[in-house]
Amino acid sequence: MLYGWLSSISTARILTSIFKVRWYGACMTFIEDFAPTHLHLTEVSPTLWRVTFDNPPVNVIGTDMMRDLKELLTELESNDTVNVVLFTSADPDFFLAHYDLAADHAASEALPSATGYAAWVDITVRISKLSAVTISAIRGIARGAGSEFALATDIRFASREKAILGQMEVGFGAVQGGGASGRLPALVGRGRAFEILLGGGDYDGDTAERYGYVNRSIPDDDFVAFVHDYATRVSRWDHRALGEIKAFINKYTRLPDSEYPLHSDAFWSAVPTPGFQAVTKGLFERGLQQKSDLEYHLGAEIADVAAAVRPAS
Repeated sequence: MLYGWLSSISTARILTSIFKVRWYGACMTFIEDFAPTHLHLTEVSPTLWRVTFDNPPVNVIGTDMMRDLKELLTELESNDTVNVVLFTSADPDFFLAHYDLAADHAASEALPSATGYAAWVDITVRISKLSAVTISAIRGIARGAGSEFALATDIRFASREKAILGQMEVGFGAVQGGGASGRLPALVGRGRAFEILLGGGDYDGDTAERYGYVNRSIPDDDFVAFVHDYATRVSRWDHRALGEIKAFINKYTRLPDSEYPLHSDAFWSAVPTPGFQAVTKGLFERGLQQKSDLEYHLGAEIADVAAAVRPAS
């Protein structure tokens, strides 16, 4: 585990669909042998799928969610019908909070890897190369690996009132392990990438839009309808045309896949250091990975915690 003393938490949750679409329950029957534990998969139409993250209490990205995502990606990589995959959250406050800092790293890395890369890099690299268009509908907090997931998707829409994005890894004394420093500069520019990654703070929907961190910030009252309408429109185009447009854009804007494992290696080399461990312990003591004031304001709180607990160099 990254932080082994945290006790496991079992929580039940009822998912309410945000769109009026066909609902098949916790596991959709149209993918054989796919029984996700922290994703809900809805076939809005044969060409539009909606994936809803559901990992209470704050949607951290742990081993089970990564397993679910890998299995979903395996299906999508061989599917020439689905044109759009829309990622949403069952929690109105958290899109994806961050990586699960209590996860068993060995178990995560034991998951099958189609690229041969580390578990999280395998997911972010593969999602960025799908022929289907991927859209993140960010209606809550997306920090750390949650932000990196959104950055790996093709399009990011943010709720003006509810979205918060950030990369707070610098507060732990680490780099961003899922490739944020390789993806952000192409979106926001070199200077703003430095601002975001070195500052470790939070960015609301409007600021994220102004910077290019997200495509568009939309008033929350209009958010669901806007995203659904856009996803539906794109899902009706020709699959080959969409895939070819994506391939050309990726050719000119993506780093080579081989660059991303370097980011992961740098992150994991920081995990066992005294500074990383001290900050992590201090954050858990103050409510990390719970519905706590610290999680809601982690971009601000991590600076105070790091200053208080990090060993003097």
